[in-house]
Amino acid sequence: MSDVTVSSPPDAAQRASKSSFYTAMRILPKAEREAMFEIYSFCRAVDDIADDGGPRPERAQQLNVWRADIDALYAGAPPPAHLAPLAEAIRAFDLQREDFHAVIDGMDMDVEADIQAPDFATLDLYCDRVASAVGRLSVNVFGVPRAHGRDLAHHLGRAFQLTNILRDVDEDAEIDRLYLPREALEAAGIRSTLPKEVMADPALGRACQPVIEKAKAHFATAYDVMALCPRASVKAPRIMGIGYRGILDNLIARGFTAPRKRVSVSKLRLLLAIVRYGFF
Repeated sequence: MSDVTVSSPPDAAQRASKSSFYTAMRILPKAEREAMFEIYSFCRAVDDIADDGGPRPERAQQLNVWRADIDALYAGAPPPAHLAPLAEAIRAFDLQREDFHAVIDGMDMDVEADIQAPDFATLDLYCDRVASAVGRLSVNVFGVPRAHGRDLAHHLGRAFQLTNILRDVDEDAEIDRLYLPREALEAAGIRSTLPKEVMADPALGRACQPVIEKAKAHFATAYDVMALCPRASVKAPRIMGIGYRGILDNLIARGFTAPRKRVSVSKLRLLLAIVRYGFF
């Protein structure tokens, strides 16, 4: 393994505590909870590399270090202390190397160039890498039956990422990124693909509508898949889904006319979901 340190911090639980999903992860049994903390910490570490604003070649090299470290874990090399818990999660829950690589590849898309108005196909690939691949890792930890796990990861991951894109349009524009698809901009009559110009366009809400509809469809299908699974295996994803669908509902209610107040998870909605699905 490389001697370059780009790893997650020692306390994965502390890092995961900043996640919107932390409450849902906390209800899991100890082994599953700790595995999810490690997955989240890995994702946070590579995402920080993608977003830190440093020189692109240096960030690309840091991601390559992560690729090499993941490969070394699967080759059976004794892991360094900072990766030992992740290695244990990989072994205990049969996590797949290609899913870790997919997450890194998604971060590489942000490192290669600032994404600005990708076409729908490119956006879907990005969502698969940065979100649904995380879902594929997570469903193994949750114990979702293999017959349904990939479908759940596919749809719930995309629902979450599209919701993130809608929530973060202004923050992304500040770092010169725009994830709204080109086709949606054109259909709304927005000709520019420059992030800040798009944010100032009065037709922004119309451009967001196709993304909203796709997110809603993915949520609906994910709920259908969860209905086919043992209740215990989908406690955490149900709570996550309820929280994130709440964000989407709040975004729809708020609209996209400037100035836009940031939307977050409803704590009451999350608490009710935990009471309903977390303990019974």
